[in-house]
Amino acid sequence: MTNTPARILVVDDEKLIRWHVTERLQRNGFDVVSVESGEEALEQVARLPPDVMLLDVKLPGIDGVVTLRRALGLHPDLSVLMMSAHSTVDVAVEAMKHGAIDFLVKPFEHAALVAAVERALATSRTRRQIAALTTDRRPASALDAIVGRSASMEQVRSMVGRLASSDTTTVLIEGESGAGKEVVARAIHFESARRERPILQVNCAALPEHLLESELFGHERGAFTDAHTQKRGLFESAEGGSVMLDEIGDLPPGGQAKLLRLLENKTFRRVGGVTELRADVRVIAATNVDLEVRVGEGRFRADLFFRLNVVRLVVPPLREHLEDVPTLAAHLIARFNQEQKRQVRGISPGAMELLKAYHWPGNVRELRNVIERAFILHAGPDEIRPEHLTPELRRAAPLRPREKLVPAVEEQGLVLDDVERKLIAEAMERSGGNQSKAARLLGVSRDTLRYRLKKHGMA
Repeated sequence: MTNTPARILVVDDEKLIRWHVTERLQRNGFDVVSVESGEEALEQVARLPPDVMLLDVKLPGIDGVVTLRRALGLHPDLSVLMMSAHSTVDVAVEAMKHGAIDFLVKPFEHAALVAAVERALATSRTRRQIAALTTDRRPASALDAIVGRSASMEQVRSMVGRLASSDTTTVLIEGESGAGKEVVARAIHFESARRERPILQVNCAALPEHLLESELFGHERGAFTDAHTQKRGLFESAEGGSVMLDEIGDLPPGGQAKLLRLLENKTFRRVGGVTELRADVRVIAATNVDLEVRVGEGRFRADLFFRLNVVRLVVPPLREHLEDVPTLAAHLIARFNQEQKRQVRGISPGAMELLKAYHWPGNVRELRNVIERAFILHAGPDEIRPEHLTPELRRAAPLRPREKLVPAVEEQGLVLDDVERKLIAEAMERSGGNQSKAARLLGVSRDTLRYRLKKHGMA
């Protein structure tokens, strides 16, 4: 899925304020639209609801509070940040009672603006996830979402089926970025007895530490600057369901300690709170790094690793089950035909040969992006041809078999460290010293390769 920037609507009658806020947010990668009145803001919300609206209290025509109420009437899940001058703080606080989630006092610093928007986006994501529960129904079998009939994918599907029957077991899903860890996590949830309850997700690398802990565990009013109201975290919102912690290897130390407590005692506290809260949730952790290496480096708690590593499920990279490429491509074409009201018939033999020969460093996500790009470039109903594929894919050399890296066993035997050293040296030579490519040749993560390079004095 293409990652589109969050859309922010800025509503303020002062041109300089609009320019300042727009420029700051655009610099941070947001898609920003600005208007000068409540009437224009409501038109925007009705036409294309933003992810977050920054709304000034004092506006010409209908004021900010009225605009807030009407905007939430049009789009109840909208996250609204109020902006006000010092003299109107009381009004802004009153507006929060009508549904605003926070307010900024003008003038505000760049960091405070971005932090407030990030908090609002986190709230917006959670609201959408919870609201989607009423319409997010699993297919005939959630296992159908795991596409592929290779032996490795059948093994993944079989493991998901077994895990679903034990809906309290903590699961650790390992796999490279884009391999399909989220799909597997959702299949585990929707095949289990927890299927009627929510599955909520957070990327542990996407938010700074204080925001991440608040997102997971919630916070009490006054727990930190700008914590004006109590907030429920994902573990409360997902009660009876599942929480997927993506990129668990990037969970900060404070979050690691709290997560360990939750896993061991089934209890937690909100940030700034003293009350012990119960948590009936299943934790599904996912990582694209070697957690054992992180433990050895002192970057991840050993006790948390052992607590997470109850059942380990490895999602193979796409290059290890290339026989599934035609099935995956057909699945994606059918989806895009439905979404885009198209009738693309398939993929030409020449294009399919290119797809099957490519090494797919971005895995299934990259394949999806390639097919989506082909849909954009290919306007007719005929097959996708080689010219519709990416230049990188068309000029890529076929993947060399990894087995060729394995040395023959001599009569006198082998010393494992010597074999490992030779394999690493050959992989680094073949990749021209590129650690990422060498790691792919060896079938390990880049963190693991770095650890082995240091171990053998090759770094």
